[in-house]
Amino acid sequence: MEHSREVGKQYEEMAADYLKDQGYQILDRNYHVRQGEIDIIAKDEKYLVFIEVKYRKTAKQGNPAEAVDFRKQRMISGTALFYLNQKQYSSDTPVRFDVITILGNKLTHIRDAFPFIYA
Repeated sequence: MEHSREVGKQYEEMAADYLKDQGYQILDRNYHVRQGEIDIIAKDEKYLVFIEVKYRKTAKQGNPAEAVDFRKQRMISGTALFYLNQKQYSSDTPVRFDVITILGNKLTHIRDAFPFIYA
């Protein structure tokens, strides 16, 4: 388990570096509350972006994006709502949910990967 956590951290770092290179401002990493965890929270122009990072060594277990299923999207949405309330963002703050997949060493950024899910 510890090894997979270290590997995950390494690829989250790769994703954060990529986002910084794209002009994103990283606000939080591994934001964790009882509802769940969000890997990266960043600002992209007017958007507050909640980013899930998924890594797979090979496609043998499927595309990493497939792991961000409805259940995971609902958890991320609930955690994002908690973050917005905790940090006192206004209800009209534009938010977006992105997914960064890393398959082998190929990084793919899926902007606006899913809508806000009100659970």
